[in-house]
Amino acid sequence: MATEPGIDLNSDLGESFGSWAMGDDAAMFPLISSANIACGYHAGDGRTMLASCRLAAEHGVAVGAHVSYRDLAGFGRRAMDIDPAELAADVLYQLSALQGIARVAGTRVAYVKPHGALYNRIVHDHAQAAAVLEAVRRVDPALPVLGLPGSAVLELAAEAGQPVRREAFVDRGYRPDGTLVPRGQQGAILSDLDFIADRAVDFARSGQVDSLCVHGDTPGAVEMARLVRRRLAEAGIAIRSFG
Repeated sequence: MATEPGIDLNSDLGESFGSWAMGDDAAMFPLISSANIACGYHAGDGRTMLASCRLAAEHGVAVGAHVSYRDLAGFGRRAMDIDPAELAADVLYQLSALQGIARVAGTRVAYVKPHGALYNRIVHDHAQAAAVLEAVRRVDPALPVLGLPGSAVLELAAEAGQPVRREAFVDRGYRPDGTLVPRGQQGAILSDLDFIADRAVDFARSGQVDSLCVHGDTPGAVEMARLVRRRLAEAGIAIRSFG
């Protein structure tokens, strides 16, 4: 029997901190198959991480460690020149923390996805990409890394035998070289929901990516995720986690 075509749908969640709230996680969890949960360095705290993992377990959503530069003030979106050994230790710290909390919540960390400036840096910076991979491999050499197709981190991971997963951002603009339009520049954040949903179907049909991302902090994220789900279903494409 033929397997129904499918794609993972992920979102950056668990990004509240203390009394400061980010996004509508309760509404997003039922709509996705994987959640990139902040590990306390760009957002999130112990209580938020635990609540997020519990919601993931409740809804059957895979948990991803959304590791970042140590940059709460900048939400992890400021580029940082950091010693690779320090970066590896920081990633190891974040991943280990989320692993423990996920276990208590009745789930597990199923993959790793770097966040923000770190995500963009390791598209081309081999030293920082290698540092991130060193930390992941120390924890679990079978843990998939989710990233941008063609990025240094995915190339190095594949060479080392680390599982890789490729993603496309349905709500972000791309430059001709396949990298993301930097935030703050025109065309970086998309808002036309019909265009976004149609593009999501095109991405899923392309066979070039394993996952689609809807940012939890994008205005209208919940409505966007609902429409993407509906268009994928209408196209006969199931939503299921790769984790």
